Amino acid sequence: MKRNTLYSAIKMTIAGAVLGSLAACGGGSDSGTTTAGSNGSSMGPVSGFGSVYVNGTHFQINNAQYRGDDGIERETQLEKGMILKVTGTWGRDGEGEAQYIYYDDTLRGPVDSITWDELTKTGVIVVAKQNIAINNRTVFKGATPVELKAGVESTTDDYHVRISGYRLANGEFQASFVGVMDASAPWPYGRYEVEVEGAVSNLGVDTFEINGLVVNYQSATFDGGTAGDLADGVIVEVEGKLENGKLTAFEIEFEDDMFEEDEDVEISGAITSAYDSETGQFYLNGTLIQLTDDTDFDDDITVEQLTEGAEIKVEGEYRNGIIVAEEIETRDGDAQLSGFIESKEQGGEVLMVSGVRVTLTDSTLIEDEDTEDAQESVVMRNQDLEGLNLGDYLEIEGRETAENGGGLIAFYIERDDGGELELEGKISSLTDTTVTVMGLELQTDLDLAGFQVGDDVEIDFEEVNGQYRIVKIEADD
Repeated sequence: MKRNTLYSAIKMTIAGAVLGSLAACGGGSDSGTTTAGSNGSSMGPVSGFGSVYVNGTHFQINNAQYRGDDGIERETQLEKGMILKVTGTWGRDGEGEAQYIYYDDTLRGPVDSITWDELTKTGVIVVAKQNIAINNRTVFKGATPVELKAGVESTTDDYHVRISGYRLANGEFQASFVGVMDASAPWPYGRYEVEVEGAVSNLGVDTFEINGLVVNYQSATFDGGTAGDLADGVIVEVEGKLENGKLTAFEIEFEDDMFEEDEDVEISGAITSAYDSETGQFYLNGTLIQLTDDTDFDDDITVEQLTEGAEIKVEGEYRNGIIVAEEIETRDGDAQLSGFIESKEQGGEVLMVSGVRVTLTDSTLIEDEDTEDAQESVVMRNQDLEGLNLGDYLEIEGRETAENGGGLIAFYIERDDGGELELEGKISSLTDTTVTVMGLELQTDLDLAGFQVGDDVEIDFEEVNGQYRIVKIEADD
């Protein structure tokens, strides 16, 4: 492990001054947004390749140097969903140039158990006693969650995975990427080396615990400190080998700042501790974010929506261990659509899906339900778009937009074998015989009493002679 790599451990407490000059409130002016030509670090999950897309920026990585200890040394080893820290320059035109690419696994080890609900697309993987939440945005490589669950439950063989994700305020994790490790493939540290991170608890002479996992540190080497710096509550990253349910540590690294002082930063992920109106602060991926009177909010979001679990992107400046937010935009979907591609425009960046206009961005993650070979080379962004064919059935999560007559801005797209026409969104127009959602007018002879404009609804629908008709409509709780 190296200091200053991406996952040197997430800062959960703040050392030093708390920027006394900042106002502790969340304003909404247009001043203070990051300018074109930012020079700093962009941290977020990979959404596409050719070279690499992170936080909606297309970073050229031909001359980039790779940093980190977990075997990532070139583009073909990266996967969608892996969380990178890209240091370089980027602009408002969506183009950037990477100087350094940092990657470290958040967790690595055997799967103790896995739950998965195919209906809600949510579940939990337990790896070396660490709980990791998974959902429809988690990218799986080497096995789908259904296949992984079946394999774990039906065999005695160990399934080992590498996970890229975020540590939450309660010490658990949210996975962005889960990769099943091939038992026959070489691995830089050996397939059975385990990596965990978290807060030290129950510190003893030779052992401590991380979320119930006993760690023996008697023979470990230390990075960023010594054994004398261990204390309950200190955040560490540990690599070692599991023996009889205990982790014998090879190396222990203490937390370090993710970013350099005063550098421009953009970071995306899940809010791990909700907005505090008294301080004007919240935690994103475990990093403290400070709002000011000049913080600009995009996508009509408000501070009331800065709740635990909400997915957002923050642009700002890193000062004294805090990101001073200049701009915040949502990555949290408020609508879903399942349907068939009817037409493609603008090179595949705009799709008509069962009557709804769907706009893709450089942040849109496109995934296939089919399991991909673990050693398959990366698929370029233009191939992602070209691979979406007329007639394909898509499940889409995104955010409703009123532009171009209404539609959906896609955050996540999964191509599936087929299914029913469904949507979840907000009623924008209503008559006795029609309901309009996402710009799509749906005909109905059902009783609409009790529904009104602005209601969130779930609709099953069908196409009949070029018109869309409601099969079932109900309030979305």
